[in-house]
Amino acid sequence: MLKMLPKAHITIAAAATVVVTAAILMSPSADVEAKRMSYTLDLEQGETSQIISKKPQQSPEASPAKAVAKAQSEPASQVPVEATLEQTPRIDWQTFDIKSGDTLSSLFKKAGFNDGIMLSVIHGKGEADKLQRLYAGETIRFATTKEGKLAAVELQRNLLETLKIEKQDGTFEGQTQMREPEPKPAFASGTIDGSLYLSAREAGLNDRLTMKLAGIFGWDIDFVYDVRKGDQFEVVYEELYLDGEKFSTGRILSARFVNRGEENIALLYTDSNGESDYYTPDGKSMRKAFLRTPISARISSSFNLQRRHPVLDVVRPHEGTDYAAPTGSPIKAAGNGRVQFSGWKGGYGRTVVLKHGDNITTLYAHMSRIGKSMKTGTRVKQGETIGYVGSSGMVTGAHLHYEFRVNGSPRNSRTVKLPDAQPIPSSEIARFKKLTTRQVAQFDAFRSNYQHLALASED
Repeated sequence: MLKMLPKAHITIAAAATVVVTAAILMSPSADVEAKRMSYTLDLEQGETSQIISKKPQQSPEASPAKAVAKAQSEPASQVPVEATLEQTPRIDWQTFDIKSGDTLSSLFKKAGFNDGIMLSVIHGKGEADKLQRLYAGETIRFATTKEGKLAAVELQRNLLETLKIEKQDGTFEGQTQMREPEPKPAFASGTIDGSLYLSAREAGLNDRLTMKLAGIFGWDIDFVYDVRKGDQFEVVYEELYLDGEKFSTGRILSARFVNRGEENIALLYTDSNGESDYYTPDGKSMRKAFLRTPISARISSSFNLQRRHPVLDVVRPHEGTDYAAPTGSPIKAAGNGRVQFSGWKGGYGRTVVLKHGDNITTLYAHMSRIGKSMKTGTRVKQGETIGYVGSSGMVTGAHLHYEFRVNGSPRNSRTVKLPDAQPIPSSEIARFKKLTTRQVAQFDAFRSNYQHLALASED
């Protein structure tokens, strides 16, 4: 048969055979295509599964661009593992608890980075420079790429505040992130048996809330002299939660204190300008105003923490304001309060110290004489005469030395922001009534539940 065919025909047939064979070898068979498999990671279930696919016929519209668009529209749970790994480079985190004596340099070295890297971080953009302020008890984390390069630094100040610094386009950029806790109202009630402090602890209030409670009512109630056994208090306050767990307490929302049978109620109100303060149910401020000056006289020496003393000739802080006035001029109480001290006080001479709410005290020194009723523990009203100008103590002439202190620290009485005693303005009354009506209803509901629980526990 072969002999019957011309040699040219045999050559052409052989060539065709080679072409067909090559085409078959270069094209995957249907069997091979049927068994092609890929793996997908179900991100929601955390499972890996096989997907067996057969290569579809290439349609005219199945362009590479449309294939990419289709892949982007598929659910994240069906993204191939190999693609996910390529998009998310591996990051290793190192965490260190900051202890006393630690420095930023020593912490970077522990993480494997030199001072040059540290400087590039703190000289970065945004709030990156805040990384220099470290305190014991904070936590710092370093993120390292698989190549050993620094990718990010996180400084957790507390549960709510974290400084995050990330490398972007070759530069480190920092930003402070604050978490917002979820506030939930809580209720505490107690009866004074010994002191407010002990009774509040038994009722479940922490020290911060107890001090705040005393500060709210401190303008009208002296918690040293006025409180009696049998006095009662009720407080609605915020408990703060993060991720469903309680971690702290927030503001006092409303409070009631019965002192010697007299009821005092305070409600927290935030006005339309965002300013918050405590008021009585009828809109009066719980705070009481201060007189800016306790005497009508000229200033002879201003508040100056670097002043040279006129008698001792040494630099000694002048922690008050001096008012020059004739001997015997009356001195008025700057605000409602209680006499904390009355008598001779070293270089101050004859002195009266008044204690007010919010841990504020005022001092009046160098008197020629002290008012007869100014005994320790006596309640004093704003504008009441507490003594008379003189030159007792270490002075060069008659004047009043007046000090204004907050938590024991001196403040310039001429510039310090004085408590605002203004009532709710008429423009806010309708809004105030609407919001505080809800607060009172909430208060009554808590009290009712508390009383039912108390009765149930007795049974």
